[in-house]
Amino acid sequence: MQGTAGKLQAMRSRRPRLAQRLREGVHLEDGCTMAKATLTISSKNYSSWSLRGWLLARFAGLDFSEHVLPPDDPGVKAEILLLAPSILVPRLRHDKVDVWDTLAIAEYLHEIKPKAGLLPADRAARAHCRAVCGEMHSGFSSLRSALPMNLKGSFPGYKVWSRAQSDIERVVEIWSDCLKRYGGPWLFGEHRTMADAMYAPVVTRLKTYDVRISDRACIEYCLRVMSMPEMQEWIAAAKTEPESMEELEVEF
Repeated sequence: MQGTAGKLQAMRSRRPRLAQRLREGVHLEDGCTMAKATLTISSKNYSSWSLRGWLLARFAGLDFSEHVLPPDDPGVKAEILLLAPSILVPRLRHDKVDVWDTLAIAEYLHEIKPKAGLLPADRAARAHCRAVCGEMHSGFSSLRSALPMNLKGSFPGYKVWSRAQSDIERVVEIWSDCLKRYGGPWLFGEHRTMADAMYAPVVTRLKTYDVRISDRACIEYCLRVMSMPEMQEWIAAAKTEPESMEELEVEF
């Protein structure tokens, strides 16, 4: 039987092939033509960062094809679990430009699609939007580890411990402030911005783990996010993924 060291070596040996596929950024089948852009994502059930990148591209109105790394493929699973920094999802390839990291993708999409409104028109509101997106990007580690995204899961009465609860309270504080300050229905007013994409996975976590919040405006906001056609499309796809992937019951 192959030892642990041998298994790790086998996992790493698959990296060059997958890295090459990601650098190419396309998934050609039977001579099909490529969309102008390709977004590389992973599990739709578990990968909150994939969801963020995908929503950003959809909000921007970008014409793109999905390059989905199947989480049940041994080579791909090895790459995800080893967290090789060169291939973290999501990853956008557009006009021979490769962009990874969700915030970098958001800013790139804003540059090429300025009329999409991923950032507010007002300078102060833009700064505020970037700040709350940055907080989501770099913070809330307790929330991520205690309540990993799992769209197929349902855990009524789930125990939320104090550190994760503090993160949830901070998220609700951000939502409440934005909704009051900019008048809703989205975090920065009438149009969806990168902030709505960044916080959408948190909305799914509240639903999955039966987390109750009391702010009425935030409750309505959560319902609005879950009702978006894009979210419904993503969730429907997530439910078709394989059932048993214990290794991916984590935030990545």
